Amino acid sequence: MKINTSEIASVLKQEIERYSTELQVSQVGQVIEVGDGIARIYGLSNAMAGEMLEFDATDESGKPRVVVGQVFNLEQDVVGAVIFGDYLKIKEGDSVRSTGQLLSVPVGEGVLGRVINPLGQPIDGKGPIQGNERRKVDIIAPGIADRQPVKQPLQTGVKAIDSMIPIGRGQRELIIGDRKTGKTAVAVDAIINQAYTHKTDQPVYCMYVAVGQKESTVAGVVEVLRQHGALEYTTVVVASAADPAPMQYIAPYAGCAMGEYFMWKGKHVLCVYDDLSKQAVAYRQLSLLLRRPPGREAYPGDVFYLHSRLLERATKLSDENGGGSLTALPIIETQEGDVSAYIPTNVISITDGQIYLEPELFYKGVRPAINVGISVSRVGGNAQIKAMKQVAGSLRLDLAAYRELEAFAQLGTELDKATQRQLDRGARMVELLKQPQYVPMDVIDQVIQIFAGNKGLLDELPVKNVHAFTKGLLDLFKGPQKALRDELEKAKAFSDDLSKKFVDAINAYKATWKA
Repeated sequence: MKINTSEIASVLKQEIERYSTELQVSQVGQVIEVGDGIARIYGLSNAMAGEMLEFDATDESGKPRVVVGQVFNLEQDVVGAVIFGDYLKIKEGDSVRSTGQLLSVPVGEGVLGRVINPLGQPIDGKGPIQGNERRKVDIIAPGIADRQPVKQPLQTGVKAIDSMIPIGRGQRELIIGDRKTGKTAVAVDAIINQAYTHKTDQPVYCMYVAVGQKESTVAGVVEVLRQHGALEYTTVVVASAADPAPMQYIAPYAGCAMGEYFMWKGKHVLCVYDDLSKQAVAYRQLSLLLRRPPGREAYPGDVFYLHSRLLERATKLSDENGGGSLTALPIIETQEGDVSAYIPTNVISITDGQIYLEPELFYKGVRPAINVGISVSRVGGNAQIKAMKQVAGSLRLDLAAYRELEAFAQLGTELDKATQRQLDRGARMVELLKQPQYVPMDVIDQVIQIFAGNKGLLDELPVKNVHAFTKGLLDLFKGPQKALRDELEKAKAFSDDLSKKFVDAINAYKATWKA
């Protein structure tokens, strides 16, 4: 059989042409549909899930510009992508290139004190971000072997939280409640309170991620942080209500990646996600537009994974990995107090406890409006200093019992002396735990005030005088009785002798105190 060389050359030529055409198709595609932050692209046959894309668009003046996107759906003939940025500049027929890279953001000291968008671009008018190190936005959380138990306190400066629902470094504590009940205020207090850690050798860096908030609201939070000197150790990541859904979807991951840089350096980080309800809504929008099948409440089936893969990245690393930590305070907004809705129950099951803020308490003037009955920390006393454990051990149960008794007493029934005493004590403890916004307290000051309430030293005071008296107590232990306070701060626990000295000092002060 004779081999025809011209035929072989012809076949080789066709194969080379076909290969080069396939190469072209795999690297460059064409937009066939665009709108609402998503695009469907023909071509890109070698594109991978999560890969970054570059869209060749034009601005108003006709100048070419590049808009970035990310592969979301891999279908038989087309690729579904989300667009980060101005999707109105992209039109049907525009070219799209695959980059072979995953989404990453700038990290390092340069992002501290800055207000940036989820792509790491500054939006505060202070110029480019210093440093060129980047981290991938979406990574797998550290495994069990890379972690250690949570046992180091992260003080929020809020008496009600540090005493009854303590948070440890590396914990995930959900802040949940209806709108306008003070959820953001609690988180911002926690950020402001980290100023004291920057005077120690274990500073806590903060990431505040605003998702779906009004820009004016975020500007107010940034201004509060600036006024209290907290902005210098905080990064604010903003995907406002005016930003497209893809930006709102990616924002918490971007903030987390920036925090992880410090965590892997052996430092401590606090991440506030405000709020994940709006992230879930943005993700639902993208999923429905990309024809993913809807499930309960029209959310896609993987909406649990959306939040679990974010919150699992909060951890206390083992000493072999540097011992750094990332603490997450996700915020969830409920409708009419319905904590049994889909997204709230999802996030409750992922986190290590929740702080439930109740509208009824808020409108009564109990602020922070924490419902101690269903608020819980699964780390508990492990995240408290010994002195706080000693004075606040039974406080949560006592307050929960007080709420029950209060409802019972409203029926007008005759109460025995013990019940009346419990009601009187409870009323004074509720008053004691009230705290103004943006005034976090040192943990030793909290211990002193709660000690006075727990020992019954406030029982004879009228409820309206509790706040003024306990404020005076702090002045007493920072002035004439400073030696006692220093002794407690050094020991971080009450001995029988120290406890007796505190009782005597408070009784002596009470004898001379006038309202």
